Amino acid sequence: MNAQEAPTRDEIVTIMRTPSLMLALLAACAGPPAWAAQALGCLIEPERVVDVGSPVIGVIQAMTVERGAPVRRGQVLATLRADVERASFGAASLRAEAEAEVQGAATSASFNRERAVRAEELFGKNFISQQALQQARTESQLAEQKLSQAIEQRRVSQQERDVAAAQLSQRTIRSPIDGVVAERYLSAGERVDDKPLLRIAKVNPLRVQLVVPIALYGQMQIGSLASVMPDLPGAQIRSARVTLVDKVVDAASNTFRVHLELPNADLALPAGLRCKAEFPTLAAPEAKAEPAAPQVPAKVAAVAPAAVAPTAVPPRLGPAAIEHAAGLGAERLVVRAAHARPGSGGHAALALAMLSEPTHAPATRR
Repeated sequence: MNAQEAPTRDEIVTIMRTPSLMLALLAACAGPPAWAAQALGCLIEPERVVDVGSPVIGVIQAMTVERGAPVRRGQVLATLRADVERASFGAASLRAEAEAEVQGAATSASFNRERAVRAEELFGKNFISQQALQQARTESQLAEQKLSQAIEQRRVSQQERDVAAAQLSQRTIRSPIDGVVAERYLSAGERVDDKPLLRIAKVNPLRVQLVVPIALYGQMQIGSLASVMPDLPGAQIRSARVTLVDKVVDAASNTFRVHLELPNADLALPAGLRCKAEFPTLAAPEAKAEPAAPQVPAKVAAVAPAAVAPTAVPPRLGPAAIEHAAGLGAERLVVRAAHARPGSGGHAALALAMLSEPTHAPATRR
């Protein structure tokens, strides 16, 4: 009422005598529409959870991480005792790097090759017999075969070294993903068999899981954006993207699941939080066509807030009820309804109830 003066008593009585104007005034005091979209409850989970175990049986020599520690892919998490494997790797490395046998076979092959060439020349001049020439050729071929055998043996030694290195590497447990240590099950000195040592949770990005009513099926599309508000003091609203829409509906609850990807590069959000998700792209249900609202006098419009949504038409609205509501009590009721907080519905509902009362004699003016 700052910009315009309040309505007079006669104007209020006129409004009370006109049902359409009364309904318009009450509609102005109504709250938000009943179809207003509500946020969907959701749960923030790790993108992946991995139980890290050992491929071999052994005894833990050292654990290099604790619970809650961030880890990178390939980082050493634990080591097992590997004295025998380390010794086997050393021996295999020496055999693979040995050069003497190959060099000796190469020298022998070169000598016998030259010897066979000289024998060919002497046989051409009739200085040696056919038997001596065949002997020189045979010794040259044997020397070549010994060289090939030495080279192949060296390759086998290199393969044995690689096998020993693989066996030794199995004694070192590394992280398969980037994440944080969620659980640590064993400590140094304990035996490892088929139980996991650690649990690693990938928290960047996070996965948001929603259980959505079937009424919204078809409106959730992969790639759609949503606003996620974590249930954490001081947390800000973040944007997430739909990555999965379940194609199987739960018949018991008539719902389906939706997964969202929530970036968490700064690791500010922990996994396991409850949250609320809103989809700005979801279409509101179509409202039924309503008749045009009557014009409210300017003075009353200045008192009442802006109309938000039409309210239900009260039943049993008759002339006698309007005459009864036009008394002094009704006048005060209209003013209180006009000043009611939007959405409270208290005074507006009371005024509608008075208009719906049975016929009474009009109040006597004094």
